[in-house]
Amino acid sequence: MSKDIVKPSTLPGFMELLPKDQILFNKILDTIRKTYEEFGFIPLDTPLIEKSEVLLAKGGGETEKQIYRFTKGDTDMALRFDLTVPLARYVAQHFSDLTFPFRRYHIGKVYRGEKSQRGRFREFYQCDVDIIGNGKLSVVYDAEIVSIIYATFNNLGFKDFTIKINNRKVLNGFFASLNIENTVDVLRTIDKLEKIGEKSAISELKGLGFSEDTIGKILNFIKIQGTNQEKLQALKSLDMHTEVFQNGIDELTTVIEYINSFGVPEKNYMIDLTIARGLDYYTGTVYETFLDNYPEIGSVCSGGRYENLAEYYTTQKLPGVGVSIGLTRLFYQLKEAGLLESDTPSTLTKVLVVPMDATCNEYSIKVANTLRESGIISEVYFEEVKVGKKLNYANKLDIPYVVLIGEDEIQRQMVSLKNMKTGYQETLAIDEAIKSVK
Repeated sequence: MSKDIVKPSTLPGFMELLPKDQILFNKILDTIRKTYEEFGFIPLDTPLIEKSEVLLAKGGGETEKQIYRFTKGDTDMALRFDLTVPLARYVAQHFSDLTFPFRRYHIGKVYRGEKSQRGRFREFYQCDVDIIGNGKLSVVYDAEIVSIIYATFNNLGFKDFTIKINNRKVLNGFFASLNIENTVDVLRTIDKLEKIGEKSAISELKGLGFSEDTIGKILNFIKIQGTNQEKLQALKSLDMHTEVFQNGIDELTTVIEYINSFGVPEKNYMIDLTIARGLDYYTGTVYETFLDNYPEIGSVCSGGRYENLAEYYTTQKLPGVGVSIGLTRLFYQLKEAGLLESDTPSTLTKVLVVPMDATCNEYSIKVANTLRESGIISEVYFEEVKVGKKLNYANKLDIPYVVLIGEDEIQRQMVSLKNMKTGYQETLAIDEAIKSVK
């Protein structure tokens, strides 16, 4: 009686990679991690599962609709939907044990029950970096974040990208001058202006009840053009004297000034008054990063400043600034655009040690151990098949070197090293082989 076979498949919205792509994905992840660490950020990991009351402390809305929530016994729990809420809980919980400003990075999976569609994922990696202050946090850190974004994408091999910068106080001050109270909806419309186009944005703003005159002023404001200095000068020359607007101008001016100090090339950043960030907890500087030649990919790194990270978990005021890279989506988009390396091997192995028969296994293991001690990733092929099949295994995985071990090599305490690209083979002492491989 035959057993039922379940067809192997994954759920929609969950990315699973073949070895070649997984190696490349890990390489990108490691580059991001190393860059974050170069700036002195401390690694942090939190549980995938949090108490539902913690994740939903801010209130329901879209978050409650999208989280994966379940109970086990009497415990109401959910999968984390971002890395910011767990950070807030963590800082509030361990406040007395942390040193401020607290610089942390967190790379991990998050879960959102979004509608499954091409390029959108329900499980995905986020790579977050945040600086949290105790009571206050210098705006110079906002400029440092730009230098971190620049270093990260530069280290990933990108040259043509632009970090777009704005300040929510500038926008909020401007809206106050127009007596606009419901700024959140306006900000969300502005934030997606480039995506939906001006005509649709005007339609949305009319739907919110704004007059053509007000809409015209909004559009003229966010279309201010010129260099960063010219845009700052244009903003300063506007006849607006609200405190929040002036604070925003001062912060934006300071951020631009210090970005220069951090050595970020001017071609890689700009003030863009359309950048608003849809999330309503950003209170100051906001960022969006775009690949210049691939605008259709959208923002590849975004974030900003918030005044009180953990207001739902503690009375301590904890301002912060940070950005996030949605790595899973970024990887998918880059792969679709053909921007990823095509020559990535399907294994990390650099040397395949091949015993000619079982009597050579012991010496082959010794050779592999010696290679690994020298930092060379190695594996031994133990299957008893013809030599051609063993070499074919190396070719399929793009392993650059094969060490062949037979009776003669054992007697002479040597190895036969074969370069799989050139086909050249020579018999060497193990230390000479190591030099050749390195």
